[in-house]
Amino acid sequence: MHDEHFPGLRRRGFLAATTGAAALALAGCGGGPDGRTDSGSGDQPKRGGRLRAAFAGGGASETLDPHLASLFADVARAKALYDKLADYDADLSASPRLAAKWEPNKTLDRWQVTLREAAFHDGRPVTAKDVLHSYRRIADPKQAFRAKASLEPIDLDASRATGERSVEFVLKRPTAEFPNVLAAFGAYIVPEHATDFDQRPIGSGPFRFVSFAPGRSAVLRRHEDYWDGAPYLDELEFVVAGEESARVNALLAGQVEYAHELNPTTARAHEGRGQIEIVRLRNSVMQAFCMKTDRPPFDDRRVREAFFLIADRKELVDGALSGAGETGNDLFGKGYEYYADGLPQRAQDLDRARALLKKAGAEKLKVTLDTSAVAAGFTEAAGIFRDQAAKAGVTIDVRMGSKDSYWSDILDGGTLCCYRSGAMPIEAHISQRLLTDSTTNATHWRHKDFDALYQQAQSTRDKTERAAVYGRMQRRLYAEGGFLIWGFADWILGTARKVRGVETKAPANTLDWARFDKVWLA
Repeated sequence: MHDEHFPGLRRRGFLAATTGAAALALAGCGGGPDGRTDSGSGDQPKRGGRLRAAFAGGGASETLDPHLASLFADVARAKALYDKLADYDADLSASPRLAAKWEPNKTLDRWQVTLREAAFHDGRPVTAKDVLHSYRRIADPKQAFRAKASLEPIDLDASRATGERSVEFVLKRPTAEFPNVLAAFGAYIVPEHATDFDQRPIGSGPFRFVSFAPGRSAVLRRHEDYWDGAPYLDELEFVVAGEESARVNALLAGQVEYAHELNPTTARAHEGRGQIEIVRLRNSVMQAFCMKTDRPPFDDRRVREAFFLIADRKELVDGALSGAGETGNDLFGKGYEYYADGLPQRAQDLDRARALLKKAGAEKLKVTLDTSAVAAGFTEAAGIFRDQAAKAGVTIDVRMGSKDSYWSDILDGGTLCCYRSGAMPIEAHISQRLLTDSTTNATHWRHKDFDALYQQAQSTRDKTERAAVYGRMQRRLYAEGGFLIWGFADWILGTARKVRGVETKAPANTLDWARFDKVWLA
């Protein structure tokens, strides 16, 4: 699931913790040459069996309506039952799915999308009418569907079917990255006349519906005629286990074969010791401190640069993430398409930081850092950075916020806060968080010339030239932006030893994350 803050796990699942299970010996995993787990050399995929996957859930209010998917469990179920026109590869570039191809006009404000031959679970073909119905449903102003904001660039009144399997999308402005819209989180294609999503959901995904008990489980069965090849598994069951300990103990006890979202301490304790596999999805979660650039002291770029130089990023990764991640360089999207990887890696330089603070008249600076237990590592990161800042003569007062209101509180309040983000294209990060009118502009970075560069990138057809514009934007953010991005956390999964084919190179939110049609049981 894509979100700025990855919702916390509050509900206890129905799986009982198994006494003594944690004392069992455990094992680590290795990724095969194709980036998928392969514990037995020479294993060939085979059909059959049921895989049980444990996720944190949303209680009795859960739904299989894919346009309402918000929790990770929702999205995993949605991608098993449905398809999107496109989805994100490991580098967060858009890859065709139900769309076989797309082609823009010369001005990038009209895109022709051709659908591949695919069928819904009831045998009816996926058509242009289904696509337009799905997008118009998502955009309904009376609803709060997840992908609504992502579809905003499309003029859905003017867009039309040009054939049974072709759609002309008319855009409100030139949009070079329109495929990212097609891949947007929650932009699933449903049948034109679909209504009963919880009792009889019909999609075009790799699995068909069998049963659903909100807050407990969902059982799905292989779709033999899936356009991308039938899954290996006979059945897939999603079970709800709200607490991380319940998911781990269920995995150890053989109650499930896949456990989503484990913490670094659990992974370190269990890795390489004999019974289960630990899978680390690198570069899944950006970790940062967010400086408000429109108010003292961070309206002075010298103070922002000083804070960049105060951070010991390795100490933050080791201490706040238990080493389960890699250092950041004050730019979002390490390893993603368009990432400016040629900039020097920033390192702690306390002398330079003190000199910058002195020039800014902030030698004995005092600032409040907002944090909360709303996300793993936040309180630890705040404490570590407070101690690092003290060495540069800066006094940081750590203020604990409410888990329930933290994300709304920090959007406009305070001056410095802990922040994190899930995977999304760099273009989406810019458009959602760094333009003057962005609705989640937590750093209050508002510069008309920066906005103009984004519009230039979006109207640039040539990809190399477009990448150069994104490079200019990132160099400016690196020099004077408001995000101190100190690390990128791993997303950690656990699987039974007999599970094969789990992708090891896909950040959370991408196509191959929680993708069970390519998984099999040895």
